[in-house]
Amino acid sequence: MYEQTWERRLASALSGTGTGAGSGAGQEPTLVLVEGDAGMGKSRLVHRLLELPQARSVARLVVTFQASGGLVVADPLGPEPRVGSSAVPGRRSNVTGTARDEPAEPADPAIAAAPNTARVQDAAPLGVRLTAHQALEALLVSARPTLLVAEDLHHADDDCLALLRRLLREPPAPFAAVLTYRPEQLPRAGLPLGGAVDYPARLSAVRWRLEPLDERGVRCVAGELLGARRCPQEFVARLRQRSGGVPQVLVDLLRMLRDAADDRDSRSESHHSDRDVRDRGFTAGDVDEAGVPVRLAELVLERTAALPEPYRPIVWAAAVLDEPAGAQDLAAVAGCHGDEGRTALIAALAGSVLRETSEGRYGFAVPLAATALYAELPGPVRERLHHRAAAMLAAREPAPWARIARHWRGGGRTEDWLRAAEHLGRDDEAAVALLEEALDAGGLPADKRGRLALTLARGAVLGRRSEGTARILRGIVEDPALPAADRGEIRLELGLLLHHRKRRFEEGRTELRRAADELAEADRPALAARAMAALANPFFPGASLEENVTWLERAETAAEASGDRAARTATAACRATVLMNTGDLDAWRLVARLPRDSPDRAGRQQVARGLCNTANGAVYLGHYRRADELLTEGIELAARSGAPFLERVGRGTALFRDWLTGRWEGLAERCTGLVAEDGSASDARVVLALLALAKGDWEAVRDWLPRAEHVQESYRVYETCEAPVAATAAGAHIRLLLARQHVDSAAGAAASAWTWLAGKGVWVWGAELAPWVVLAHVSAGQRQSAQRVVAEFGAGLTGRDAPSATAALLWCRAVLAEADGELAEARACFEQAGAAYAGLPHPYARALMAEGAGRCALLLGGGLGGDEVDAVVDDLTRRVAELTDLGAVWDAARVRATLRAYRPAARRRSPGRPAYAERMSPREGEVAELAATGLTNREIAATLYLSPRTVEQHVARAMRKLGIASRQGLAKEVSRARATRGDGGGDGAQGPPSP
Repeated sequence: MYEQTWERRLASALSGTGTGAGSGAGQEPTLVLVEGDAGMGKSRLVHRLLELPQARSVARLVVTFQASGGLVVADPLGPEPRVGSSAVPGRRSNVTGTARDEPAEPADPAIAAAPNTARVQDAAPLGVRLTAHQALEALLVSARPTLLVAEDLHHADDDCLALLRRLLREPPAPFAAVLTYRPEQLPRAGLPLGGAVDYPARLSAVRWRLEPLDERGVRCVAGELLGARRCPQEFVARLRQRSGGVPQVLVDLLRMLRDAADDRDSRSESHHSDRDVRDRGFTAGDVDEAGVPVRLAELVLERTAALPEPYRPIVWAAAVLDEPAGAQDLAAVAGCHGDEGRTALIAALAGSVLRETSEGRYGFAVPLAATALYAELPGPVRERLHHRAAAMLAAREPAPWARIARHWRGGGRTEDWLRAAEHLGRDDEAAVALLEEALDAGGLPADKRGRLALTLARGAVLGRRSEGTARILRGIVEDPALPAADRGEIRLELGLLLHHRKRRFEEGRTELRRAADELAEADRPALAARAMAALANPFFPGASLEENVTWLERAETAAEASGDRAARTATAACRATVLMNTGDLDAWRLVARLPRDSPDRAGRQQVARGLCNTANGAVYLGHYRRADELLTEGIELAARSGAPFLERVGRGTALFRDWLTGRWEGLAERCTGLVAEDGSASDARVVLALLALAKGDWEAVRDWLPRAEHVQESYRVYETCEAPVAATAAGAHIRLLLARQHVDSAAGAAASAWTWLAGKGVWVWGAELAPWVVLAHVSAGQRQSAQRVVAEFGAGLTGRDAPSATAALLWCRAVLAEADGELAEARACFEQAGAAYAGLPHPYARALMAEGAGRCALLLGGGLGGDEVDAVVDDLTRRVAELTDLGAVWDAARVRATLRAYRPAARRRSPGRPAYAERMSPREGEVAELAATGLTNREIAATLYLSPRTVEQHVARAMRKLGIASRQGLAKEVSRARATRGDGGGDGAQGPPSP
């Protein structure tokens, strides 16, 4: 049953309206039994119920039963609570009835009462102390509630339960009751009212069990408390796993993480920028190190202590195993014999210490509870339990080595632990953690340390690795006792990990160069070829295309000499990647020849890498359809070959493709999802920045652009992320500076970015950069610099198959011609570029080209005939609609302003201003919507060709008419107002509004 369903049922019962047929409709009493463990949010649901309009308009009684036998009562008198009185969480009274402020908590056991809330005993005559039963009976008689809410029914005594059963046997009409309880603490299991109730046929009785939050729910709560950008997928997954999805435990844990992060960040602010501190994401390791919330620790320790002493070892065994286990396993680890284990387990279940997590498996409802109990176990007891667990697991076939190693480690048996660690695999998260612990412990013989390090290192770039993996591997490769052959292989995996996963490109390339030399000297050409192929990849910063090609040739020679199939596949994939990213037609032939059916996993992973990399290159070239085919194949093969990192790479490419091809619906959500999984997802961040730029949300542009080195105030993003992504990010940064009229800064950024691209030598990546570089130079009056950029770009594209960059070159020539006053030539170039973009398709760029062509046409003025002017105006009006449909609010507003500023007077509205009275005018709505994105009055004025004073007046009038006091709510209010008017956000097909 969904929450909305019983909310509707309650509302219907309270309002006297019904959905059934017949004479009883509208008089159907309703009972909702809400069950949930401690911290599951029962009080939150009660709060929501009491906020319903129907609940506010009827007589209601809200009571909470207490473990002490007392009864706390919220104000029961009348449908409209007095000022300062409410039956919702927020304040709590003490036993004397004197109010004291306490922060609201969404936790059980009680819904907090109002300031004037008191115990019923305090209202009794002097010297008379009412029992809970007497108080409840008196309140039911005096208040005659239409709505009864009773919380924590598991604490009610038999007399109170009997009274409630009698009420429900003959309920009044209209009437609704909501009773909450913890099922694990009911005196009689499954009977919250102490026994079966003879419900009348007309009463609707339903049970609603609160379930733990799923991963999506955990992500929402974590995002609210910590910020969505700081919560990657692995962090959210660990939160869900450790908290069990229990809302109160989750909130407590998140607060601990937030406080720890605040302390850490305050210490880091002197060494890092504010943005670096703000963007620092949380990790799964942070969850493991946070500790156990006090509320949870006290609960599990209290419940364990309440068990008879002979039964406690069964709970200790569950804490040591730290995962659900069968009854026999728990008994074996606890050292129970015969029926002792079964009896102890039943007692632990009855006492709500353990629960049956799945059929025949028992453990803690919240895994963190095991951690709390484990920490309190005496050392000798803990070690003995671990010894039993390790011995029990070692007898199994196949042996679960990761679990065995963990128990020998916990039992203090170092030699047994390390012996078990040698059997560990490298793809299991727990195994990786144990390998890291073993290597971090020190004191290992060099040969054993080398073997364990190789196990950890192999596949590090494609599999699951913690933040500590790179640190541990770096320490190992510097160990002079390590065999030379092992050193080269470990260094190779370290370099790949730093380069591909950690985005520490310079460090990664240094390690890869050293690995290539060490492996070549150790006569391991297959591995040397892998290192060289990684250095040949043009995506990464720090090397020119010429250097990439040199490494590629060396890799091919080494691979051929090795005779290794996977090495040859790796170099073939690398050559296809290099050719695709330089616009060489031969790339397609090489891609087709990659061995998709490679018999070994390593070979399939290399093919998947080649497919994903060439798909990325094809997207930047402008071959979107063919890129889709490669991408689909690459992601599927990456999943089949166990390479989750490549799957994420492919998804990032798909996001940029969606932006280019105009698939903007839900794109921001898809991007933030990938950023949450992989905080270093530069492609997703750039797409979010581009979307924000089109909407005019310029602060968000700055926040989403990938972090970069700032050298003399220049944005050197091309040193910190993949090269094609860096080129796009640099273009967005230049455009942002131009939009904010920071022309000199834009020209400086343009010169820096273009120098970098020229040094890289991959000219096709200038497609999203070159037009903004040229515009920045001409805006700063640097015509010769602009001409040089256009000439270099054109020369670099000669003989290249790069439709997107070719369209961008036409755009550059249009910008240069318009700056020179050659409007007819500029218009022609804009139209040619628009046609080229339409053929890709790249609808956003196509609309910008139409804007440029239309602007030039209108500036020509008398040189155009009347029909041609009409066609230009109609085309620009269509582009406004297209941009609006995409969500490009800022661009649409700018095109409207172009029409207003330049179209002939004959096409403008007749003189006179429409009387909008208290309705917003289209111009006020347009200005308000831009203001809501965060633009200043000066920036809006520049966009709409208005004066800052005029903008200020429009914003003030819009805010007054909408009845709001700040800019924060403008976007939502404007959108609602336009929907109500049905004008679609402007003049629509009738043309933009005139001043």
